[in-house]
Amino acid sequence: MQLPSLRVATTARTSVHPIGRQIQAVLDGRDVRDGLLLVSVPHTTCAVTLNEPESGLLDDLARSLERLVPWNDDYAHNRGSEDNAAAHVRAALLGHQLLVPVVDGRLQVGVWQDVLLVECDGPRTRTVELRVV
Repeated sequence: MQLPSLRVATTARTSVHPIGRQIQAVLDGRDVRDGLLLVSVPHTTCAVTLNEPESGLLDDLARSLERLVPWNDDYAHNRGSEDNAAAHVRAALLGHQLLVPVVDGRLQVGVWQDVLLVECDGPRTRTVELRVV
């Protein structure tokens, strides 16, 4: 079952955004009881993951991506008309899709977990596709 997409406005070139509440709001009021929710971003420079939404950790994740995959490095992709190879590499390392169990209409994430959208080439407005399997 396809659900309405989310639109998420990101705030910086590299930023992390908790989106679990927005996803749960889409599930609420729909006839979704049990299954798996596929959370997918149709962008090559954006990712989704599960982790703790604590503000310090969100900043740490963004800063760690900057250190692991520096923006200004000698990337072959940047030798053409593009200059965002680091964003592609960061997103590829994290992944573009996530499966989250749904039980009794509620996302089943750990006590300290949330679905996080990771912007790697912002700021932009990103689409998050949701499908229940």
